[in-house]
This record gives sequence, C-alpha cells and structure tokens, in this order.
Amino acid sequence: MKVALVTPRDTPSAIILPIACVNEHDDIQSEVSSISALGSPQVSIPKPSPNHLPDWHEVQKLLDGRALLPDELPFSYKKLEAFIRHGYVHMQPGIHIRPRLKCARCGNNQKHWFSRYSCAWCDSACLYCRACISMGRVASCSPLFTWKGPALSRKKARAGVLAWRGQLSPLQQRAADRITQTIKQSRSSELLVWAVCGAGKTEMLFPGISRGLKEGKRVLIATPRTDVVLELLPRLRQAFPTTALAGLYGGSEERFSYGQLVVATTHQTRRFQDAFDVAIIDEVDAFPYRFDESLAYAVKKATRKNAATIYLTATPDDQLRKRCESKDAVIRVNRRFHGFPLPVPAFQWCGDWRKALSRARLPKGFSDWAFQQLATKRQALIFVPSIQTAEVLCEVLRQRERSIASVHAGGPERKEIVENFRNGEMPMLVTTTILERGVTIYGIDVGVLGAEDEVFTVSALVQIAGRAGRSAEDPDGKVTFFHYGKTKAMNRCRQQILTMNGKGGA
Repeated sequence: MKVALVTPRDTPSAIILPIACVNEHDDIQSEVSSISALGSPQVSIPKPSPNHLPDWHEVQKLLDGRALLPDELPFSYKKLEAFIRHGYVHMQPGIHIRPRLKCARCGNNQKHWFSRYSCAWCDSACLYCRACISMGRVASCSPLFTWKGPALSRKKARAGVLAWRGQLSPLQQRAADRITQTIKQSRSSELLVWAVCGAGKTEMLFPGISRGLKEGKRVLIATPRTDVVLELLPRLRQAFPTTALAGLYGGSEERFSYGQLVVATTHQTRRFQDAFDVAIIDEVDAFPYRFDESLAYAVKKATRKNAATIYLTATPDDQLRKRCESKDAVIRVNRRFHGFPLPVPAFQWCGDWRKALSRARLPKGFSDWAFQQLATKRQALIFVPSIQTAEVLCEVLRQRERSIASVHAGGPERKEIVENFRNGEMPMLVTTTILERGVTIYGIDVGVLGAEDEVFTVSALVQIAGRAGRSAEDPDGKVTFFHYGKTKAMNRCRQQILTMNGKGGA
C-alpha cells in the first residue's frame, strides 16, 4: 500500500494516510512510499468526539485492542479515512526496518524469516515476514490499523455475574483466593498455578475472572491448542451468561468479534495489542507455546502495561518455576478436585510394535489389553507418536470393531469424532498427542503405544496419564505405557506422579 506523511488542514500534527485518501488540502510532508520507510510518527490521543463520525461503534468495536491488516478489515480502509484524520485510528508499520528488521505483529527479528515477493500494491519487491504468514502476509508496505480513541465502555456489574454454583474444595479455594488477589492488583503481577491434571483449574479461575469483569477489566484466556478453546467455551458461557465472550481460533466465526472475556489460541493473540488487563495462559508448558518465542511475545503484546498474568500448568519448566518462586508467586494444588490420587502408570513391554503394525498385527501385550478393554466395554483412549501410526493402528483395531476411529491435528472431523467418543458411541479412540491435555472425558482408561518415542516427554506423559480418573464416580482409571524399552521420561513421569500423590519415592 502506498502511503504519504501529510499534515491535514486545521490539524497541527502529521499523520500517515493511504495515498488514495490524500486530497488537495493536505500538506504532503514526504514522498509517496511504503509505510515501513516512513516509520511511525508521534500520535496525540484525541479527545472523545464520536458524534460527528459515522460507524463509530462498528469501527471502535473492531479495532479497540487490535492491530489488523487491511485485508482483515470487513470494510474498505477508505471508510477509516475520517477516523485516521481525527486521530482515532492509527496506521503503524507492519515491519520495522530500523534500527533492525522486526515484524510488528509476531516480533520476529531473525533475518532468515524475512523474504521478498513481487507486490502488486507497490509494484516493487517488498519484504514480508514468513514467521506468521499463516495468519496473513505482513509486508514492509502493510500497515496495521490500531485504535487510538477512547476504549469501549464496559458494563461492569452485568459482565461479572457468575452463574456457576458449584463448591470448591479447600485446596481449590486457596488457589482461587490467590488468583483473585493477583487479578485485583493494580500493578503488573504474575502467578504460577501449579496444579495436577484434574485439579479443576477452570473452576478455580471463576471467582477471579468474575472479580476482574466486575471491575471493568478485560480478560484473556490463552491456550496453545484449538481443542482446549472448544472445550472451555461452553463451560465459560454457562458460568458467565451475561458476559460478552468470544472464542478465537483458526476458522472461528468469532475471530473479529468483541469480547470482554476472550478465549483464544495463543496464535490468535497476535492480532491484539494493549487489549487485556488480565492474561491467563493455560497449559503454559505445551507445544507450540513453550517452543515458539513469538507466541510469548504475542501474549505480552496483547496485554496492557499493568496487566496480571496467570500461568496454569501441571508441569512447569524450571525457568518459569524458579522465576515465580523467587517472587513468592506460586500456588500448588497437589490433589484432584475429587480428592482421589492420580493414576500411576503401569509399564508393559510390547516388543517391536512398529514391525508388528507393518504386518497389520497388534503388538504383543498390547493386543491382550485392547481385547480386554473391548470385552469389558471399558472405553480407552490410545496415544501414539505419529499420524501414520494412528491411522495404521486404527485400521488394525477396526478389524475387530468398526466404530473405532483416530484423530490428529490435521483431521477435518476431529471435533465431531471426539464428541462421539465422549458420548460413548465408540469403545476406543486412537490419537496423537493432540489430545494430551485440555480435553476431559469421564470413565476411560488410557494406553500409550510406543511410550519410549521421543515425542513423549515427561510433561506429555504426565498430561496423558492425567486423562484417566477424572470423575469422583470413576477415579480409578488405569494408565498403561506400552514400550519397546523404558526411557528416563517414562521413569520421571511415574516418579513425579508418585510425588504429587504424596508417596515420595515409594
């Protein structure tokens, strides 16, 4: 997009305008250029004066707390001309050229993640960021549209109404009190909630979220995976029925809806900027958040200066744990909400399982377990290390029971298949690590085939074991790791679960 730095008539400060919006009354201060070449001029925050601008509430609702590309606007950028001229909407460079290359959306500053393409807008070779290309191309000529006018007014009392009437356990209540205390603070603060799988972390959040909403704060719950967003949305809608709530993930119809309470994948937070007073990061140790610095940057960019940040996990990494412990900002919940201990995984050698599957056979040991599960009509969730393994194992199992299915990250019907399994419509579900966390299904046993594979880290195995025994009515779900040789990760997982159960090294 070609832009120019201009000083409009009767306006003391210069602004950046698309060249299509420049008229004869504007004093042009620069040559026509890409926005990255002009930089970002100082913008004074205007006084609220919405009455004379059409579509005020539509534009404000879309852009407040967001930074969007022209292609993401549901209307022509010409519609924003009056807002830009009055200082309510600001155009900032999508890529900063100086002092060093940096993508303003994802924070990428590694040269090898930038490339050039022939740009039809500029009729030149423009730089673009490859690190966040999946969410739309940010180029050196791409502006990001942001809101600089007054923030949306928030209906405090109505938004904070909590309809959930459940009761927290003493351990849950202690954690909920710390969460609420952290959210109440008016300065930047953080808290690590270190809670075992099945501790009831979502319910612990309810009092704090309610308090924040009542104070007019905007709350973000960010999680690395779409499945977790889909799991949380109905529970939060039930708990906060009068709150403007948006669920954001790839393909979501609500991606550009306003929410005072927002549940989003960490990737979707890249579109936000200075939006939230509270950021709750669920499963902070999970892939891809833990291994992609740009996602941590995105969540940080999405929050305001004095925001509260709350981390939820059963398996924190050492860096996060030590940082929060140094601030006395850790609360531990070592029991599940129903008070029963975590299932301790059993180890079962199964030989060369890959060779067995290549011959369309079930591995030794695993076959006995699988047939026993089918005979007793006890549902089982089976984790495998790869998509290919999931598909092959599923086909072999389907020779015995046709309703068995498999799911993985690229599966188009994943949501429906998981829901069918939850409803008891199939005895077994084969999955990759996509379902290792955030998905609650009651009354199941869990098996891991190929538990020695490197994809099954300590944290992954702890999370997988945590899928069993989720309800008070059925707390004794069995967990079995089928392997072709024990690994340190398997042993450390078992030891960690024993420790959390209060058994020490026993």
